[in-house]
Amino acid sequence: MRVAALYDVHGNLPALEAVLVDVEEAGVDTVVSGGDLVSGPFAAEVLDRLTALPDVRFVRGNADRLVVDVPPEEQEGLHAWCAVRLGRDRLETVASWPLTTEIEIDGLGRVLFCHATPYSDEPIFTRLTPDFELGELLGSAEVDLLVCGHTHVQFDRRLPSGLRVLNAGSIGMPYQGKRGAFWALLGGEVELRHTEYDVEAAVSAMRETGAPLSEQVVGWLLEPPDPDEVAAFWESKRGA
Repeated sequence: MRVAALYDVHGNLPALEAVLVDVEEAGVDTVVSGGDLVSGPFAAEVLDRLTALPDVRFVRGNADRLVVDVPPEEQEGLHAWCAVRLGRDRLETVASWPLTTEIEIDGLGRVLFCHATPYSDEPIFTRLTPDFELGELLGSAEVDLLVCGHTHVQFDRRLPSGLRVLNAGSIGMPYQGKRGAFWALLGGEVELRHTEYDVEAAVSAMRETGAPLSEQVVGWLLEPPDPDEVAAFWESKRGA
């Protein structure tokens, strides 16, 4: 079995379409959407595109949850805009997504997919997080490989317990220091993938949707942040 882990699309349809070309060429059997799919300018379109695939599983991200249940202070923001674009039926679909899904993959064993951790879609950790702290955060996940996203930077590390932890990266808003869409291919081994697409054209299309995108978000697409700086920033946010 070959599985494509597609995380943090953030409504970036052009990036997703480019990745799905590579997914098809790779002979993928199952696609896992790892959360933060619909929080972005093409909210409905990315959801419809993935649900049309023959075998796809979804897990919930923190931004998906905010779109479903828009906080009062964000009634004029992007999450509220996405909720309107999605409509009631799609919102009910997003609300039904679980925190995790598990797949047995030859050569890798039991693989658990989640957005941040198996227990919550919010905790932050990076490739710099100390082993003992990460072990406590992830708890007793009795699997061979844990695949996550959330922080938009790819990494592949193994804890002293033997648990392998993989961040698949971000398709729609990567912090990798270069443009493109980042994802993971699992099957026998792990491949951290990078797919190129026309970012300038994508940004133009996003602006035409009328989505309330900040210039900072657009800037991250055109000039992605350095992954080392991002990891250090996330560690500072978690009090390291």
